[in-house]
Amino acid sequence: LRELGYKQELKRELTSFTNFSVSFSVVSILTGLTALYGTALNSGGPAVIIWGWVFVSSMSMCVAAAMAEICSSYPTSGGLYYWSSKLAGKHGPFYAWVTGWWNLLGQFGCTAGIDFGLAILLCSVISMANGWAYERWQVVLIYFLILIIHGLINTFLVRLIALMNTISVWVHIGGVVIILVTLLVKTQDKASASFVFTGFINNTGWSSSVYVVLLGLLQSQFTMTGCKKILIVCSDKFSNDASAHMTEETKNADVAGPVGILMAVGVSFVAGLGYLLALTFGIQNLDRVLSTSTGNPIAQIFLDALGETGALLLLIILLLAQFFCGNASVTANSRMIYAFSRDGAMPGSKYLHRIHPTLKSPVWGIWLSCFVSGLLGLLYLVGATAFSAITSIATIGLYISYGLPTFCRLVYSRDSFEPGPISLGRFSHPIGIIACIWIAFITVLFVLPGSSPVVAENMNYTVVIVAGSAVYIFGNWYFNARHWFKGPVANIDLEENGGDFVQTSTQKEEMEVVDVGEKSEIVENEKN
Repeated sequence: LRELGYKQELKRELTSFTNFSVSFSVVSILTGLTALYGTALNSGGPAVIIWGWVFVSSMSMCVAAAMAEICSSYPTSGGLYYWSSKLAGKHGPFYAWVTGWWNLLGQFGCTAGIDFGLAILLCSVISMANGWAYERWQVVLIYFLILIIHGLINTFLVRLIALMNTISVWVHIGGVVIILVTLLVKTQDKASASFVFTGFINNTGWSSSVYVVLLGLLQSQFTMTGCKKILIVCSDKFSNDASAHMTEETKNADVAGPVGILMAVGVSFVAGLGYLLALTFGIQNLDRVLSTSTGNPIAQIFLDALGETGALLLLIILLLAQFFCGNASVTANSRMIYAFSRDGAMPGSKYLHRIHPTLKSPVWGIWLSCFVSGLLGLLYLVGATAFSAITSIATIGLYISYGLPTFCRLVYSRDSFEPGPISLGRFSHPIGIIACIWIAFITVLFVLPGSSPVVAENMNYTVVIVAGSAVYIFGNWYFNARHWFKGPVANIDLEENGGDFVQTSTQKEEMEVVDVGEKSEIVENEKN
């Protein structure tokens, strides 16, 4: 960090394995694949679920590899937006601004999607156990409670986060093994291999098989995003860049961070494939699964194979996995807020960048993450499609922020980039190009309507949220931020100023950040 111009402020308590744990917990295949399983089953069926997972995982690995190479060269908690700034040359402030805000928006949506998916799943489990007919407002209240719990854990139990993420890894891996073995042993009338690997189902209302297949890919992509998709149960979990945001707290970050990113995708692919195969072979009555009264196709598969008691036990595993995933998402989200505000990019930066002297955690960032995520959850009161929009903006926001550093690496730093210990060598440019093309494709795919005919109740409102976000991000830049935002600034000599956010560099300029209403102005003063 000193070589990059930053003073170490977050405690380095995470090892390479626990850093991987954060990414793996946020990707959370048991969260994402469970949530969107029913959606994918209706949009392409088993063939798209299985082969879509293989294809999307390969594309996600390209994105992860491109990110890992850059992470190895620039291991800071700011991750993506810091990379864009350094790789875009004179255009650095603009790309840092855009990358940071899209990532922040995506992470808010990610946290909201994960914890809301947990709330919905918990309601489904309670309903299965006692027949409770829950309403949307009750789901929202439970969602708020979950956010508060995750906020408290990240605030007061920071020393336990590494342990929780390690436990999460074993919950996910062990959970997949338990579910796989249990379904294979207990399912009396297993689906045929032909159904699992070639079965095609189209209940979307669209006549184009190609379009339906593309819609079915959303399940897999959501899970690999890092923010996910709809949490399929919502969801597909999120973020490969969790390792990037946690690198500042990781030992040997230039190796551990990138390895954590790659391991998260690789292990998630293997575990996810086993999970999907077990679920799909476990389908005994397709019609019952598609029209289940539980509201969760996975729950119906468990019920058909194991009965109510066995199904509840397996669902508890899914609840634990999603709980850990949500906690890891708040952790990564708060670190992004800390890093972005440390460089004066957010309103209230002088408060948001502070690390509590006793708790050693970015308290303001943690609760801002929970608060904004809570506001997003209120959209569910409007209708279920609003929840889909939340998870979609999470995916789009994160993927745009994933792609921009790679784009800058290819366009502005093609010949000047100095790789760290983890390098792609001659494959760097081809993989980067594939990653950027895939991200552009995914961004468009997520705003397309999923059902036909399109009416107010099933419309994909993601396009509205994306457009509104773009207006804010680019409008704020043009009319405001371009006049004062300079991108990441060095704080290697950060002085104690009674909590004031004042950055000083080792060069002959002093960067002073002064809060003015809702913006921060950066004033450059020559030292005498």
